[in-house]
Amino acid sequence: MPVKIRLQRHGRKGYAYYHIVVADSRAPRDGKFIERIGSYNPNTNPATVDLKFDRAVYWVATGAQPTDTARNILSDEGVLLKNHLLGGVKKGAFDEAEAEKRFAAWKTSKDSKIDKTKEQLAAEKATAAKARQKAEADANKAKAAEVAKKKAEAVAAAAEAVAEVATAPEAPAAEAPAEEAATE
Repeated sequence: MPVKIRLQRHGRKGYAYYHIVVADSRAPRDGKFIERIGSYNPNTNPATVDLKFDRAVYWVATGAQPTDTARNILSDEGVLLKNHLLGGVKKGAFDEAEAEKRFAAWKTSKDSKIDKTKEQLAAEKATAAKARQKAEADANKAKAAEVAKKKAEAVAAAAEAVAEVATAPEAPAAEAPAEEAATE
């Protein structure tokens, strides 16, 4: 029975996440499987992988063939490196302590790269937020200046209207005696 390590799709349309499963290669993609060894969510940044490391190493060691995407995931998590190192121990190239030491060194360097990437993404997000906040503050200042200008124009227009009203009753009274003089 040919055994594969592959992804089983779940989630809604446009927002998929995957279970990493060990299945018979003849079974349907989302059908029957032998064992679920993890999950993969590409929707997060960076992608989230939750893997039962020991079971994945066991299945790779027993001959389960990963698909291309599953191979990339297992390689990123160190399963294939661990299997390679265990093969070196079986051949007698080095002892198990040396294999663990090499794997731990690889894992720390990998974790530091991931942490650096996360910090960089957080810094970019913070600078983008500051830029948005500054742009919003500038827009608010411009809008406040425009509103103040309109209010000043409205106050000037109101003062002009009051002055016009104040002078308007005097003008007809001044014209009235002129009309009386003309009629006399």
